Amino acid sequence: MNEELLKELKNISILCVEDEDEIRQTIVSTLKYYFKEVYEASDGNEGFELYEYYKPKIVLTDIQMKNCNGLEFVKKIRKIDNETMVIMLTAYSNEEYLMELINLNINHFILKPLNSKKLNDALEKYLQKAIKPILLCEDLILDLQKRELIYQNEQIIHLRKREKDFLQLLYYKNGAILKYEEIEFELWNDKEMTSHALKSFIKELRHKIPVNVIKNIPQEGYTLQH
Repeated sequence: MNEELLKELKNISILCVEDEDEIRQTIVSTLKYYFKEVYEASDGNEGFELYEYYKPKIVLTDIQMKNCNGLEFVKKIRKIDNETMVIMLTAYSNEEYLMELINLNINHFILKPLNSKKLNDALEKYLQKAIKPILLCEDLILDLQKRELIYQNEQIIHLRKREKDFLQLLYYKNGAILKYEEIEFELWNDKEMTSHALKSFIKELRHKIPVNVIKNIPQEGYTLQH
C-alpha cells in the first residue's frame, strides 16, 4: 500500500469484533499499524456498544461468535447506518449466509486466515470509496483527496479539514438531518461545541461556497440542499 493511502487510514478508526482472544489480539496488533484508533470486542453485543459510542468508519467482524454473532451485530448497525464499511471475517465459505450478506450491504468478505494482502485489498476498497469525488449539487464537486471544492469545473475553493469533513457528512446523510450532536462528535472530537462556534463555522463555510448547499433545520441540524 502506498504512502498516500496509509496516510488516509491514519485519520480514521476501526472496530474489530472477534470472539477468539488470540486471533483478535493478532488482528488488533496488525490494525494498529494502519489506523489512528483501533477498538476491540469479543462478541456482537459488546461490539455494538462500542460502535454506538465511538462510531468507527470501518467494522471488521467474525460471522460466527457466541452470544451475538456477526450477522445479528451487523443487522443492528444497518438499521441506523448504511455508510460504515463492514468487512466480514470467517473460517470457511458461508454460502448459506450469502443472501443475508448481500441484503446487509456487506462491503468485503475475507476468508481466514487474515493476511496482509487480504487486509490491504479490503482497505484499498474502502479508500477508493472514501477519496472518490462527490457531486454535492449541479456544478459543485467535492474533491476529498485534495480537500477542494470545484465549481463549474473551473473555480477551485480550498477547504480546511473540518469544512471538508462537514460537507462529506452532509452528503452521506443522503437527505437526512445531520444533527448537532453528530457534528459535535465527528468534528469537534473531545472538545465542547458551543452554538456560537458552530454558527461561526457555518457562516464562514457558506461564505466560501458560490451556491447555497447547506440548509439549516432549526433546533435539529443541517441537510444538504441540492
